[in-house]
Amino acid sequence: MTAHALNQSSPLAPDWLAVPSDLNALHPPMWAAGVERNDDGELALDGIPVSTLKEQFGTPLFVMSEADFRARARAFKDAFDEAFADICGGVDVYYAGKSFLCTAVATWVAEEGLRLDTCSGGELAVAARAGIDGANLGLHGNNKSDAEIARALDMKLGRIVVDSLDELERVAKIASGRGETAKVMLRLTPGVHAHTHEFIATAHEDQKFGLSMAEDSTEQSGLSAAEEAVAAATSYPGIELLGLHCHIGSQIFEPDGFALAAVKLLGFLAEMQQKYSIQLPELDLGGGYGIAYTPVDTPRPAAEIAQAMAAVVRSKCAELGISAPRISIEPGRAIVGSSTFTLYEVGTLKTVRVDAPAAGTAGTAGEQPKNVTHPRRYVSVDGGMSDNARPVLYDADYSAILASRASAAAPQLSRVVGKHCESGDIVVRDVYLPEDVAAGDLLAVPGTGAYCWALSSNYNYLARPGVVAVRGGAARLIVRGETEEDLLNRDMGA
Repeated sequence: MTAHALNQSSPLAPDWLAVPSDLNALHPPMWAAGVERNDDGELALDGIPVSTLKEQFGTPLFVMSEADFRARARAFKDAFDEAFADICGGVDVYYAGKSFLCTAVATWVAEEGLRLDTCSGGELAVAARAGIDGANLGLHGNNKSDAEIARALDMKLGRIVVDSLDELERVAKIASGRGETAKVMLRLTPGVHAHTHEFIATAHEDQKFGLSMAEDSTEQSGLSAAEEAVAAATSYPGIELLGLHCHIGSQIFEPDGFALAAVKLLGFLAEMQQKYSIQLPELDLGGGYGIAYTPVDTPRPAAEIAQAMAAVVRSKCAELGISAPRISIEPGRAIVGSSTFTLYEVGTLKTVRVDAPAAGTAGTAGEQPKNVTHPRRYVSVDGGMSDNARPVLYDADYSAILASRASAAAPQLSRVVGKHCESGDIVVRDVYLPEDVAAGDLLAVPGTGAYCWALSSNYNYLARPGVVAVRGGAARLIVRGETEEDLLNRDMGA
């Protein structure tokens, strides 16, 4: 059957999903360097077949290429340093630990010359265990506890990113009470619309993050929350105001939003410096750079992003007549996302019949579409929403391949689902897999390095999977998978 015929016979597939010409092929942007099929047709990373990984570590399993992670981290650091060398002497690259963090990853980050962004006391604890210098750490969060603020001061953090006027006052009070000074950046919401899902767009007004840059006519001062924070920060003895921060969202491919945010923040920075006779030496433009989850995703290379952002900063600073602040960025997903795939074992399969418009009838003027039934195959795996909550949280798309062997079977539109007691427990909503996929086969889902393990849970009392790092033909656990004993250890009994 031809690809065209298959497309016509599969109206349940989304418009972007083409029938692959070769079900055994890999789409490089979705996979770590070093992932390939071996001579037996089995997926392997740095020469280690997935069957060996399953035998040694079980499934589900997060499989990470250490070399790929390090290479992506270096690429961001090198590209941004080069692009901004003549503007501000380089860029401070903070790896966004919220995407995935453990002591091994924190160590790699430091060794590759990056800094580390954290969002909680727990993430600070990981950084401390990895021996990261506090000067190379940042702390985010819209609702930091007093204990987290105190810990940041104990560790002499290079920056605390303050999210509100209330928090600014609390940080100042805690720091002054200790006879210390907190290094602070103000997170602003520039009102830039990011072309991404509502739940991961973070620079519009109606959400929990940041200080609004819009003037507030309801306040007697008429000042924006952002300017009120600048004025307050300059008056608190316990605060050293480093500069401004913004983050417009996640999984963004187009540069327009980043450019507009940079322009707005530089303009605001220049205005505040002049109005309050202060110097704001730093500007953080956040992260959110997209990766390839499916074959139609087109992520931009780090160098292209860097050059585009540098051009905007260079031009705007010249227009404003100001010295460029030291720029920092916060990539997370763009470093770790494609470095990792999740390995699952197939269990039950079933096919249902679904009504859908017949080919050539949908949208015909003056005629109702004629529905016919089409097959939809469900392929169940031994994980699901407990190890990848992104599809159920915000409709994230993924892809999958048969990993344990090559197949010459015809493609069949499939839906990869988990084993949890939720109908929304979908790992991959639509993907073509060989029609001979059977129980015991292994599937690999690429692009799961970011926000999968980090969002994992014990729903239905499933143990969270381990994370294996592969480098130079050797595999080692960097996060041990949980056992049932782990799950029961916190149960205090009757």
